[in-house]
Amino acid sequence: MFPPDRDGATLHVVAQGARVGSSGSQLVIKPREGPETKHAINEIETVLLHGYSQITTQALHLCMKNEVGVYWLSMSGYHYASTAASVGQVQRRIRQYKALTDESVCLRLTKSLVHARVEGQHRYLLRATRGGEEARAGFESDLVGIHNALRSVSEAVNRDSLRGHEGTAARYYFHAIRNLLGDQVSEELRADSRNRRPPRDRFNALLSFGYGLLHTAVMRALLASGLEPALGFYHTPRSAAHPLALDLMELFRVSLWDMPLIGSLNRNQWNAKDDFEVTKAKVWLSEAGRKKAIGIFETRLQETWKHPVLNYSLSYARTIELEARLLEKEWTGEPGLFAQARLR
Repeated sequence: MFPPDRDGATLHVVAQGARVGSSGSQLVIKPREGPETKHAINEIETVLLHGYSQITTQALHLCMKNEVGVYWLSMSGYHYASTAASVGQVQRRIRQYKALTDESVCLRLTKSLVHARVEGQHRYLLRATRGGEEARAGFESDLVGIHNALRSVSEAVNRDSLRGHEGTAARYYFHAIRNLLGDQVSEELRADSRNRRPPRDRFNALLSFGYGLLHTAVMRALLASGLEPALGFYHTPRSAAHPLALDLMELFRVSLWDMPLIGSLNRNQWNAKDDFEVTKAKVWLSEAGRKKAIGIFETRLQETWKHPVLNYSLSYARTIELEARLLEKEWTGEPGLFAQARLR
């Protein structure tokens, strides 16, 4: 049940044009400019290639031999593809296929998932506006809207209606979180609404990049658990996205990216000029901005908290894998443990 501690590091290759090669038992990163760096393979758990960085066949062989996963992401954080050293247990995936082709199972899991996500959004806003009625007054209509959507979740009769309730809650939520930014945050780092594919402002570029990192972290957890990311219960298959990874992501968007992002903005950690690339069509993070976001995300993954279901303290990185294992319990005889964790 308990996922192992992460002994290895996550190696992010951010510099565009950098090449990852191998030398003996080391990965060698050669940027276009500057000195190369070497990393012992037994100290690496995962390699993430951002944008137009490359990896050689020899380096891939070294990674697969040592069970190091390799993931390809766009410069905006979108997950393109990945490799896994093991294909997982066939019987485990057969059980998953059987369970997730049962509409009643999918509806039950979707209710738990949507309830957890919407309640997490509601709790975060309540927590962020502590300090009296005056501090919360500007959020009242959004809090009421999310609360009403939350009450409707338990009454939903199918997954389409649940998507509707989740979408309603999301509109109120994204309207509200922009107001969590303090007066010290410049207008350039704010946004009027949620937009993506591509993001058209700096705030949404930050959200999208962080969600891309989260998607990859969830993919790693699913593959480590032996589950098939291509078959989910809430999101439908489309393009290169992995439905089960998108499903599991919903539990962690608030805690693993929204909260640390808002905190970093309020601490003035972002430079509107140096950390972003801006065109008329889209906005994305510069190399400096990507490095900064990766640092914030990786730090958050290593923070620990007590899981309320198991009453056990573990890192957020291990919590993702734990939820993947609790999800599998839903169709192997121990239902009711998945998506029960909540923000305090």
